[in-house]
Amino acid sequence: MTLKTRMRLIPEKHEVRFLAERWENRSSDNADARYGRGHAPAVYRRWVTEHGPDGRRQKVETFRFDTREMTDPLRNVVLGAGWVWRGVFKL
Repeated sequence: MTLKTRMRLIPEKHEVRFLAERWENRSSDNADARYGRGHAPAVYRRWVTEHGPDGRRQKVETFRFDTREMTDPLRNVVLGAGWVWRGVFKL
């Protein structure tokens, strides 16, 4: 997965225009490649199966990424400065 966050400052309007883009490859041959644009929060996770202390198999999360962990701090700074945060589909 590739995430791209672009922002354009409009000083005369005290506005930040924000565009989020995502590219996902769900297979190694890019047959299931997907592209998305605009605000769409998502949580990506990866799991493995391991044997627990009691010998039973259990799923263990090895990777977790929430796209809001990247965008929320940016938005909070902009809003905290008294500017407008505007999501757009084209910059």
